[in-house]
Amino acid sequence: MEASQPSGAKPILTVTMNPALDVSTSTDRVYSGHKLRCGTSRLDPGGGGVNVARVIQRLGGQVLAVYTAGGPPGEAYRRLMEGEQVPSLVIPIKGSTRQNFTVDENSTGNQFRFVLEGAELSEDEWRTCLQLVGRSISPGGYVVASGSLPPGVPEDFYAQLARLVRKGGARFVVDTSGQPLAEVLAEGVFLVKPSKRELGEHFGAPLEGERNQIEAASALVASGSAEYVALTLGDAGAILASKEGVIRLPVPSVRVLSTVGAGDSFLGALVLRLAQGCPVEAAFRSALAAGSAAAMTPATELCHRKDVERLEEELAAAVS
Repeated sequence: MEASQPSGAKPILTVTMNPALDVSTSTDRVYSGHKLRCGTSRLDPGGGGVNVARVIQRLGGQVLAVYTAGGPPGEAYRRLMEGEQVPSLVIPIKGSTRQNFTVDENSTGNQFRFVLEGAELSEDEWRTCLQLVGRSISPGGYVVASGSLPPGVPEDFYAQLARLVRKGGARFVVDTSGQPLAEVLAEGVFLVKPSKRELGEHFGAPLEGERNQIEAASALVASGSAEYVALTLGDAGAILASKEGVIRLPVPSVRVLSTVGAGDSFLGALVLRLAQGCPVEAAFRSALAAGSAAAMTPATELCHRKDVERLEEELAAAVS
């Protein structure tokens, strides 16, 4: 399905190699040895790239989501995506789409997240993904690859994708970790969005303190690994590094219910505003607003447009 763009907005395509059917619920207390009676459960189509696409859709943008799906969980996943009317291209796989579980402990407010391994993809399956994305790239647009790689997919998959995107004349944005992050940074990208932990693991250091964080983000820019580095720092805000310099912003004050999906909301808003032609500073504020808005929602729920727009205004007023 093709996704048309509003006048002036650049096309956005997202890639999710390891989607997950997110199951969330709550119980009074988590402890071993007994059945845990849970409250109402909720199902959401999760995974980095899909969440980015859902956020872009919620904020009024248009996007094309490419993802894998298989087995009964995959069918449920596809129905949920159809219900949200997110334009999608689905790559069928023999294995079953994984499921992730989030349990809120009501007595303490703690949240427990169980992330399962994805189904193993055959070489034909992951190469089909590359071919499909290659045919769907729009020159001047954005391709966002986010999330982990499932078993069977080579660790340089995102690096291969980066080469395809560059050849297609688009901008490549990536959010991943570990060896796949190292491989794609060696290839070079337009924008990378690591967390403090992910970037620290990449450099082999904890990155405590603002100076170390800025130096690490700036080092990726100086080496040509990324034109922009959006380093998310949780409740400490975020840093955006580029050749033009470094921007540091705090998060707005909100009541945090769940941090699930906050990073995806951040990235979705950032890419959307850039695609709409917004200045980098304004796009960065929008990203902080969306990440904070996602933290205001329970379980695996993502940000809501009205919350994002309100927080955008608050951040703009704070820096003016």
